[in-house]
Amino acid sequence: MKQYLLAVHHVDGTPAPTPDVMQTMYTEVDAVNKAMMAAGAWVFGGGLLAPDISTVVTVTDGTTTTTDGPFAKAKEHLGGFWVLKCADLDAALSWAEKASAACRGPVEVRPFDEAPQD
Repeated sequence: MKQYLLAVHHVDGTPAPTPDVMQTMYTEVDAVNKAMMAAGAWVFGGGLLAPDISTVVTVTDGTTTTTDGPFAKAKEHLGGFWVLKCADLDAALSWAEKASAACRGPVEVRPFDEAPQD
């Protein structure tokens, strides 16, 4: 089975959900997670903290530099992700639809680059 990354995107400047809506989102995401696990699609998943607390590590000519993140200065940032095993892209898109509804935001689907078989 191919593995897919489902990435949840957040846009800076959009209004934060109310506490009640946020709790509903947590409950709905938990239900999607449990469904993924029950279906055998779940590999790993989790939410990410705000990008402004990240650290970027760069090695150039053997010298390591660390800087406060995020690496990309953008209005959109990754809020969380899942790694899933799916039979095909259509199955991954079906999970992304459920995830997007639960998260109240866009979910990007990307297949993993598979290493050539020996």
